[in-house]
Amino acid sequence: MLKRFPTALLSIALLLNIGLVKADRLILPALEQDGLDSSLLLDIGIADQRLVAVGEQGAIIFSDDEGNNWQQAKVPVSALLTGVNFLSHTRGWAVGHDGIMLSSEDAGSKWRLVLDGNQLNAMRVNAIEESLSELSTQSDSDPLDIETLEYQLEDAQFAVEEGASSPLLDVLFIDSQKGFAVGAYGLLVETDDAGVNWYYTGHKLPNPDSLHLNRLFYTKQGELFVLGEAGLLLKSNDNGLSWKSLSVPYDGSFFSMVESGSLYLMGLRGNALKRIDVDAWEKIELPTKSTINDAVEVRGKVYLVGQGGVLLQKTASGFEAFSKRGLLSYSAVTYVGDQLIAVGEAGVTKIAVEENAGNE
Repeated sequence: MLKRFPTALLSIALLLNIGLVKADRLILPALEQDGLDSSLLLDIGIADQRLVAVGEQGAIIFSDDEGNNWQQAKVPVSALLTGVNFLSHTRGWAVGHDGIMLSSEDAGSKWRLVLDGNQLNAMRVNAIEESLSELSTQSDSDPLDIETLEYQLEDAQFAVEEGASSPLLDVLFIDSQKGFAVGAYGLLVETDDAGVNWYYTGHKLPNPDSLHLNRLFYTKQGELFVLGEAGLLLKSNDNGLSWKSLSVPYDGSFFSMVESGSLYLMGLRGNALKRIDVDAWEKIELPTKSTINDAVEVRGKVYLVGQGGVLLQKTASGFEAFSKRGLLSYSAVTYVGDQLIAVGEAGVTKIAVEENAGNE
């Protein structure tokens, strides 16, 4: 399971890319589209007051009037884009299928290619080979660690033969210099210089099975989380220098996390957890079995969006349905002014936030 959008959205995304199989998505620019705000969109970010959304066939659109009107950005690739994050009012990053990473210096109007899947595959092989070489020369090395790296190297070499196919799924900067991007099959790349240079570190995670990494989240306390499949939840307290795997009472995929008083973790089939101690979690009930793909806090109130148009609000008594539910899935949500801005199968959806809605 990839990222925080459900199987239904993933299937649609894959179908939309079939027409581009024989073309080179790495060199064909995104086509100009009609109905910009009604096409499939998978993530949305904010650059100062500008909304920037990414989605099918390299489409990046932006709005300077709270989502009323949209323009299409100039994008040099036509791969499906899955994540977007802004480091400042003007500088942003987007990632997607085929190992694509893009950057913008003008708040998302124009984008350039920073990294593609071929470069990512080469980085991965080189990084694992270097670590394996170092480990093999140490007399106290654990044979199991060496064996795990050998398996990961085989996978990385196979990925080189397959070409630029592995998707990056999320990107996040935690300060002006440090950024991360994660993806399928345990992909993790980092930068220490505001994205000038990137290096591969996925093999250093406590993720020996190379499970998919769907989402990044950084708490107000400076904890960095990676949300993955099969119950994988990783945490770093030192901005990615070291990681540990947390034990959680759910073994499915996670797609979203939100912080509001407590820390909440959501994923497949309406499964949700609440942190009750530093590294302890308990299950909480949601009034849905739909996958939760994203969450946002708005002035102390929390909203969840997901598959099948599910939209929940956290109240004093728990999570409850909020607003009228549609049929099409939401993949991500943010807010501007007095409204939520959700994106997904139906493109952009604006949802008014009621000021008198209750919250815990």
